[in-house]
Amino acid sequence: MSKKIGMISLGCSKNQIDAEIMLAAFAKEGFEITDSVDGADAVIINTCGFIEDAKKEAIENILDMAELKKEGIIGKIIVTGCLAERYKHEILSEMPEVDAVVGLGSNKDIVDICRRVISGEQLELFSEKTCLPLNGERLLTTPGYFAYIKIAEGCSNHCTYCAIPSIRGEFRSRSPEDILKEADSLAKSGVKELIVVAQDTSRYGEDLFGKSALPALLTSLNEIEGLEWIRVLYCYPERLTDDLLDAFKNNDKVLNYFDIPIQHADAEVLKRMNRRGDRDSLLRLIGKIRSKMPDAVIRTTLITGFPGETEENFETLSDFVEKAQFDRLGCFAYSREEGTPAAQLPDQIDEQTKKERGEIIMEQQYRIFEKLNEKNIGKIYRTVVEGYDAYTDTYYGRTWRDAPEIDGSVNFTCGYELNEGDFVDVEIMGTNEYDLIGEVV
Repeated sequence: MSKKIGMISLGCSKNQIDAEIMLAAFAKEGFEITDSVDGADAVIINTCGFIEDAKKEAIENILDMAELKKEGIIGKIIVTGCLAERYKHEILSEMPEVDAVVGLGSNKDIVDICRRVISGEQLELFSEKTCLPLNGERLLTTPGYFAYIKIAEGCSNHCTYCAIPSIRGEFRSRSPEDILKEADSLAKSGVKELIVVAQDTSRYGEDLFGKSALPALLTSLNEIEGLEWIRVLYCYPERLTDDLLDAFKNNDKVLNYFDIPIQHADAEVLKRMNRRGDRDSLLRLIGKIRSKMPDAVIRTTLITGFPGETEENFETLSDFVEKAQFDRLGCFAYSREEGTPAAQLPDQIDEQTKKERGEIIMEQQYRIFEKLNEKNIGKIYRTVVEGYDAYTDTYYGRTWRDAPEIDGSVNFTCGYELNEGDFVDVEIMGTNEYDLIGEVV
């Protein structure tokens, strides 16, 4: 009888891809992949360990599985991902119920590790980070019509608040040939929306060719038959060159959706973050994007309460948000992460102030979003069907302006039957907070 494997994958889409590669390896070796962990011979918890909230979520999941193991509902517990890489030997010493702690580089051996664990071994394995598999078959955990594709691993930006370089290593690009081969395979399997990810997608190719190769890669991806949308996430502002902006503008499948993690707008704070730019340079970039592509959607993330952030620094940020008029924005209170340079900075800010400043920005952004959303009424947007709600007798999905899991959705009616993954044109008739209401034309 084949052994059953359960997978809980936490955190970002890049971690999700790692989980999909592991699942494909299990399936290839004859393991049964279960949707429910109940009855699994082993459960893999593919963790995130980026910030405090992510660590808490990972630990809660490990403890939940430990309880199920104690009750005999599941067999073994294997911890993989960023928490495993970051805290290594601490996990087994703190949670002896865990049967294996597997660093990122040891993902390549996950099937053999699982067999050894099921046979009774307790393991801690940490191969070099660069051994993490970037290529290979994947068992998609997204709906069949969209998939993420990771074009690089690691990060060399060394922002002072971020633990990613120490967890995942320095930035390293996949070859264009590998990426295009995988993208073509995904398209042939029915994927219509390809979402390009890395810690810094705009840096793609610098380590291979001495300059960004993202414009050329997007042009090549645009030629793949079967793809309808190519969405790019995580472009750093200083690398949004004219060449890259033109690649967005001139390739019809590449969506004019710009996900730019700006983090702050005050020059002093950005310098302490080891980030470039200031309020004025960022506003110029936003203006340039919108002048080239008037329909562009610009999304960003911000951090409030970074060490040393004064009221004046915060006012600069708030003023910037008002002037920038972002289409999408997420704001997070600074998380003090051990082992990062920012954790040692003076003038750490109390949790309450960090949280309150974040709430002020989000309230401000909500007012901006309400006004921007009203402007969508009467417009027609290409929309992907994600499902049907029998209670309201409406379909729901996303316009091209919305990324899965982080942005809003649209509820719409249609005079004929639609299937999940269909693409239709929807006229927007109204709004409902963050979401839109429309009908197929």
